[in-house]
Amino acid sequence: MQDTLDFLKPRPDAPVLVHPPQGAVLPLVCDSPHSGTAYPADFGYALPLALLRRGEDSLVDQLWQAWPEHGATLIEATFPRTYIDPNREEVDINPAMLDGAWPVPLHPGPKTLQGLGLVWEQVNQAGQATPVYDRKLSVAEVQQRIAHYWKPYHAALAQAIRWSVDRFGCVWHLNLHSMPSDVYQRLGSPEKHLADFVLGDRDGSTCDPAFIHLIGDALQARGYSVAYNEPYKGVALIGRIGQPAYGRHSLQIEINRRIYLDEATRLPSAGFAPLQQDLQGVMAEVAEFVRKASGLERMG
Repeated sequence: MQDTLDFLKPRPDAPVLVHPPQGAVLPLVCDSPHSGTAYPADFGYALPLALLRRGEDSLVDQLWQAWPEHGATLIEATFPRTYIDPNREEVDINPAMLDGAWPVPLHPGPKTLQGLGLVWEQVNQAGQATPVYDRKLSVAEVQQRIAHYWKPYHAALAQAIRWSVDRFGCVWHLNLHSMPSDVYQRLGSPEKHLADFVLGDRDGSTCDPAFIHLIGDALQARGYSVAYNEPYKGVALIGRIGQPAYGRHSLQIEINRRIYLDEATRLPSAGFAPLQQDLQGVMAEVAEFVRKASGLERMG
């Protein structure tokens, strides 16, 4: 069911885009792994595209597109997370979705048990789960997704992290996402209120507490509600990168889609431009924090 629109067509030439910093360079790396909209021709999904697109972190790359102007490297996936998810480990696969044996042991995690592993098995809407496929996937096709999409994304991110650490002795990493406004309904807790932003550091383990609270305070000063590690703590990427004892600080930012997006059409709402403007101020504050924390301010 490949009813793709022009802007949703595949980009095999550029599965990952890397936007280098402009002007003064900071040890600041930001990545948007789930905002991709270029659907590969071999996807072979079996549900309406409009429903499949509910898996996108739509427009997150555009909300934060000014990061390079503030000295940061910005990395984004052009492919959709439902095809293969960069924020999962390589062996986070449900063996039951494959038509053969995987060559090494698999370790399906909690997200895979929800159908949201390395390769998504279902999409949820209003508490209803719809299968992505009407077939089992071959081992070979999943392996090529890993080779041509997952690995290039991780290689680009690892290179940017390593470059910052080698040059500055530290790095500050922001993993950028959005979240569906009905997440608590999906989790069976409709009485809970979802904040405008959820900041995750895996319960204080992946970054300096001053970093996550600087961002939280900057958002609250602009009138947004902020929650910490609830209901999202961060998954594979910040868990792998964040080692604050070694000067590697990583956190996840989730934005409630209702404040900037029409979740049905995936088009920007009236809240998009004001939010984008507010995030310019947040980026400036983060850049100043990193400049001071990394000692660059003293160096002039």
